[in-house]
Amino acid sequence: MMTSRFKAIAESQNRNTIAIEEKGRRSDLFGINVFNEKKMLQYLTKDAFEGLKGAMDSGSKIDRKIADQVAEAIKGWAITMGATHYTHWFQPLTGSTAEKHDAFFDLMPDGTALEKFGGGQLVQQEPDASSFPSGGIRNTFEARGYTAWDPSSPAFIYGTTLCIPTIFVSYTGEALDNKAPLLRALGAVDEAATAVAKYFDKTVTKVNATLGWEQEYFLIDKALAHSRPDIMMTGRTLVGETPAKGQQLDDHYFGVIPSRVLSFMSDLEQECTKLGIPVKTRHNEVAPNQFELAPVFEEANLAIDHNLLLMDVMDKIADKHHFKVLFHEKPFAGINGSGKHNNWSLQTNTGVNLLSPGSTPMKNLQFLTFFINTIKAVDTYEELLRSSIASASNDHRLGANEAPPAIFSIFVGSQLSNVLDELEGVSKGKLSPEEKTELKLNVVGKIPEILMDNTDRNRTSPFAFTGNKFEMRGVGSKTNCAKPMTILNTIVAKQLRDFKKEVDALVDKKNLKKDEAVFNVLREYIKTSKRIRFDGDGYSIDWENEAKRRKLSNNKNTPEALEVLTSKDSLALFGSMNVMSEVEVNARHEVDLENYIMHVQIEGRVYNELVYGFIVPAALEYQNKLIKNVSGLKEIYGAAHKKFSEGQLTMIEEIAEHVVSIKKMVDAMADARRKANALKDTKKKAQAYCYNVKPYFSDIRTHSDKLEKLMDNNIWPLTKYRELLFIE
Repeated sequence: MMTSRFKAIAESQNRNTIAIEEKGRRSDLFGINVFNEKKMLQYLTKDAFEGLKGAMDSGSKIDRKIADQVAEAIKGWAITMGATHYTHWFQPLTGSTAEKHDAFFDLMPDGTALEKFGGGQLVQQEPDASSFPSGGIRNTFEARGYTAWDPSSPAFIYGTTLCIPTIFVSYTGEALDNKAPLLRALGAVDEAATAVAKYFDKTVTKVNATLGWEQEYFLIDKALAHSRPDIMMTGRTLVGETPAKGQQLDDHYFGVIPSRVLSFMSDLEQECTKLGIPVKTRHNEVAPNQFELAPVFEEANLAIDHNLLLMDVMDKIADKHHFKVLFHEKPFAGINGSGKHNNWSLQTNTGVNLLSPGSTPMKNLQFLTFFINTIKAVDTYEELLRSSIASASNDHRLGANEAPPAIFSIFVGSQLSNVLDELEGVSKGKLSPEEKTELKLNVVGKIPEILMDNTDRNRTSPFAFTGNKFEMRGVGSKTNCAKPMTILNTIVAKQLRDFKKEVDALVDKKNLKKDEAVFNVLREYIKTSKRIRFDGDGYSIDWENEAKRRKLSNNKNTPEALEVLTSKDSLALFGSMNVMSEVEVNARHEVDLENYIMHVQIEGRVYNELVYGFIVPAALEYQNKLIKNVSGLKEIYGAAHKKFSEGQLTMIEEIAEHVVSIKKMVDAMADARRKANALKDTKKKAQAYCYNVKPYFSDIRTHSDKLEKLMDNNIWPLTKYRELLFIE
């Protein structure tokens, strides 16, 4: 039964919500649909609050009695907010989220109806695991899997459903999702970074990885989207002639937001605010119909949950405004694609950003420690980091004019590069008082001034330092940020752990002072990671050649990029950091390859449908129209008709040539698909789709686009780019 206290709180909240929405103050609306700390204080007993807060802050276990109290409080709050169902909201290896709704409604043995939700239902559920990708961990006949509550990400109400963020594991304990490895990686970087941060501040007891994602997306009219089978089936246009006006005038970037889009954005922000998603920035992007929104930085796990929730909210709000959101990385050829830049940093429980310099040499030495260790980590595992952003859709974007190349490098700017070069020249071993003073005051001490003036950015860099954070620019717009963030935090955790061992060894065995030991180790890291630093044009062929000389990887497609996942070094890394077992890593490799195969396979099938169901019939119809025109001219003018029908005859021949070529290409592509499908080995099948099937796509598109240019606009069966790309 709902207590009178819960009813009173609910009535007060509802009155406040109505008043706030009328006034339009977003700050007061923030988080009203979230069971956040403010709600906990209102609804929980002191013991329950402390138990839940401890689990959120330090990962301590919640006992069953506390779980029952929390469940009762969340249920009471959710029902007063209009919720009728609850769900464990999780992130299977599909790349999106999943949920199974259960009603609070239940029957007692005596037939009495009541709303029921206990600690057991809060903490754990048992969804069917057989139908989700598992990479061989679970068979179809082994359906059991478990979702388990993640207290560090607060429950929220979406529509009429209470959503409880959870991890998803198999019956035997292996992670079947993207969240469980992420939480392990965040735990690892917390432990390693805290240990190193204590060199500089003994009061640090926790370090959180923070994330600020920037979500790019396209909006197109919903009715027009439904007119294009390729958009509906694959998320992108497989054919389409470039319009006369695209993005060449640079008039869309940061331009006036169209009123219809602004209305969508306003409703989106309202809903996000209620759900506790701190969206802050909105603007037009470079391409027509392309936009971006970005939030305030948050703890990485919560930020990732919010990004996944945001994409779902965007779909629903867009539908109400008669739009369709396109998250595909390259929905239109010839114009910019979309990314999801991941801005990453480390924040202590004392409020210090470890990648931000401070007011003293000691704080700047702390900054350099985490700055250089991150560079070293990326240098050691650059190929693994590249694998984290690999997908069939992102392959279309990486290396294009709007995205970094597949070669991983780090941009730090010329001034910080000079600082690193000076540090590299520091003498090895003990430092004299003069050397230490010179180093701290004239090199380390000047870092804040350097960063204040260093406003340059390199948009071609996959991993750029931008003042107080690193920006990972290659992440695809529909990618779950958990994948790159799991790998980034894992490699940084491993590097920081190794760094501490080296520093402690120099202090203990070489009798160096702590700051001298730190300088000595950093000096070596600067030397050994120098190859990863590059401030030039990432698109140039010169850089590609230079990167090869530096022995940096250049895995241009997904099957190549994923190879490193199951290497001996990668398995050792994940195992040593307790982030993923060998079984879990191999499963993800298998799932990612299968996902690649299915995406390319679907696109191949859609090409078949477009060519035989739309393009060729339309081309023949127009060709017949031209033939009738030529025949009519012949009837009127006889032999003299040729001078009047020369253009038509040429067009008839051109159409015929394109129809013959496109048919040959599609048939050859279908044959290559059949051969690929016959392969049993997933790796070989992915390679066959990459190297034997996908190359036909561009040739098919070329002939289709030339037909589009030749044909009558009223006969061409597909909505054109000029109609899709400009919102009125």
